[in-house]
Amino acid sequence: MTGNCLRAFLYAVMAIVAAAFVSGCSSFQHRDQLASFNAAYAAGNYDTALKAVSFDVDKGKPVDSEAHLLELLHQGEMYRLTGRYDESTEAYDLAEEGMKYLDTEGFLKKASEGFMAVMVNDSQRDYEALMSEAVLVNTYKGLAFLAAGNSAYARIEFNRANERTRRAVDYFQKEIAEQQAALKKEAQTKGGNASIVRNSLKSEGFQAAVNNHYGDTSRWSVYPDFIVPSSTYLHGLYFLANATGGGDYERAATSLKRVAQMRPESAVLKADASLATSLASGEQSLAELPPQVWVVYENGLGPALQESRFAVPLILAREGGPSFVYFGIALPKYTERAAVPGNIGMMSDTGEVIRTEHISDMGTVIRTEMKERFAGVLTRAVSSAVIKAVLQREVAEQFGAIGQLGAFVFTAATTRADLRGWQAMPNHWQAARMDRPESGKLTLLDNRGGVLGDVDIPQQPFTLVYVKRPTMQAPATVITMDLQGGSRATFVRLPQSPKAQGQVSSIQ
Repeated sequence: MTGNCLRAFLYAVMAIVAAAFVSGCSSFQHRDQLASFNAAYAAGNYDTALKAVSFDVDKGKPVDSEAHLLELLHQGEMYRLTGRYDESTEAYDLAEEGMKYLDTEGFLKKASEGFMAVMVNDSQRDYEALMSEAVLVNTYKGLAFLAAGNSAYARIEFNRANERTRRAVDYFQKEIAEQQAALKKEAQTKGGNASIVRNSLKSEGFQAAVNNHYGDTSRWSVYPDFIVPSSTYLHGLYFLANATGGGDYERAATSLKRVAQMRPESAVLKADASLATSLASGEQSLAELPPQVWVVYENGLGPALQESRFAVPLILAREGGPSFVYFGIALPKYTERAAVPGNIGMMSDTGEVIRTEHISDMGTVIRTEMKERFAGVLTRAVSSAVIKAVLQREVAEQFGAIGQLGAFVFTAATTRADLRGWQAMPNHWQAARMDRPESGKLTLLDNRGGVLGDVDIPQQPFTLVYVKRPTMQAPATVITMDLQGGSRATFVRLPQSPKAQGQVSSIQ
């Protein structure tokens, strides 16, 4: 081996070790952080969960919202679940700033992050939120503003959530077109790898391997259109309660009918859509409508990512014709987490009990989006595998067994799926509606029919009782809001323990 070759080989080994070290440290750091958050969140220790996702900010410098997007998403929800609505909207504002790539992003940044994702893995990119997460950010901001008694800002956020939903289909179509154009351009300017990636993706053997280990995406249970039904539902409720004219009632009716059509077996969705339609047409007089109370229940833990590793056949170019090699890839795969069993009930003065009904689940929302995104995830994974396979072959030819070992270490250390995700989303949502009890007291019942606690319902036309409970071990956070935003919400955790009561009173 000549001196120049030896020097080049040593540089390559150093680069391999550095890249593997950076990738490994970054991945484990994120996984440890999310594990700490999940342990506290599942137990209802929201202040501890908040500390797990905190980060240092240099005084006088703006927050790098793209680099800290995942932490900001978690912070926003922990502030909301502890009644700190101003801090919640501030964190969500920063998170939304960090999601500007959903609207536009500079070519150089996309190119540089794409290069790192291919050379190492997707976890080297700044966290890129799902479109459904962006829709929920606007919805949660709307709820936080409503809880703070700021109806004007709540209106803006519910409209933004609805607009993001409307633009989602166009966004995914554009993203897929850009990916295809990038592969075509690379094939024209650089040759080689782009053609290998495209041919490998199209091969029957490759498709069979992916379907056997990951599942056929065409058979996923998904919504017919991209939508976050809970966000569309809350958009409808807000405009039903805050209509200033026929246009607002039409907005409410459109949203509520759309959700009802997606779950035709739901009596509450059908009744709400009918109410909005009657108000929009003038058949129902608002003055004659008794005060209404909605309970919206966020239940359980949303889907989480696990790694699926398996070998796929790649078609590599060689002198004398293409050759097939089996090479490992790692893909993120969503798995369902636990829901709190059953539903909750609300009991009126007369003893009548109305129980919440399932209106939408987060798993179907995410599968609907991932069906659109999967082509990009798979293309990056295959591009990375092709580069590493070519690297292993060329290093082995140039430097023998030692070079092949170094390339193998690099490949093993960097072939990882990106398992980051927003852990504070629920498993599903439920809802119910009833007339306001004359006493102003509403008794909430747990999934077994036991009493969770009483909630005061002010004398107002429209009240939203928003309940979130991630696990049976955590108390239910209950935020009682004026849907018209005329006053600040009341906040309580049920069932209340002396310790929990002290925490709540210190926040208000």
